[in-house]
Amino acid sequence: QVQLVESGGGLVQPGGSLRLSCAATGSFFSIDTMGWYHQAPGKQRELVAVVTSDGSSYYADSVKGRFTISRDNAKNMVYLQMNSLESEDTAVYYCNAHILTATGPYAYWGQGTQVTVSS
Repeated sequence: QVQLVESGGGLVQPGGSLRLSCAATGSFFSIDTMGWYHQAPGKQRELVAVVTSDGSSYYADSVKGRFTISRDNAKNMVYLQMNSLESEDTAVYYCNAHILTATGPYAYWGQGTQVTVSS
């Protein structure tokens, strides 16, 4: 069974940094796009950043220049380095991955990790 396991959330002051990690575990053939989404209270889940299997990345305008997405294909992991955090970044952050399994390609989600930016 494929799972995405996230870690690295927490409480940080404005201007601070956090690094989120997400590991894909279980049995599968390959991972295509990996990414991070966030969902603030009362709002819809939104794309933060994605990275393709060949390393191309895309960022939401609100995080460009502050966040960096990266992946380690050998470890089946994706990371989100978040710098210059703002109160508006407070949300639950979810890892997402498109994974090819023996029964076909599926989109998987992590359980979510809380990021709170507050003084």
